[in-house]
Amino acid sequence: MKIIVMRHGEAAHEAGRDDLRPLTDKGRKQSIRMAEWVAEQLPRIDRVLVSPFLRAQQTWEAIQACLPAPAQIEDVHDLVPYGRSEVVSDYLRALDDEYVLIISHLPLVGYIVNDLCANAVPPMFVTSGMAGVTLVDGKGRLDWLEGPHTIR
Repeated sequence: MKIIVMRHGEAAHEAGRDDLRPLTDKGRKQSIRMAEWVAEQLPRIDRVLVSPFLRAQQTWEAIQACLPAPAQIEDVHDLVPYGRSEVVSDYLRALDDEYVLIISHLPLVGYIVNDLCANAVPPMFVTSGMAGVTLVDGKGRLDWLEGPHTIR
């Protein structure tokens, strides 16, 4: 299984509640740039798992036209900033998909990579940043970590 773990794009700081913080224009543009870059590596997407928070939902809305149409899209309540990474990792290991995209938040995105890849230190994700993980027989390997400032 190939898993792309993505942190949502840059979000505004002004909102009544954290879950209602919207993407900024910069966050939308950087997320699209990352999606265009990663699309070259994805022949298809079997499943997209998205946090229910507004900024993650808006990130998905911004990038979906750049990517292959997924077979399934799921809002996953465990993908909130302080969700339980082991729940997400166990769910991923139970799937029979080949290509999965996750859109979530710090610190969870780093913990998911750490749970999947036993020898990886939880990586720090910039906004719109992505990590590529290969999962074979339940064991993950961190293949790459990129942000909008590092791609060409």
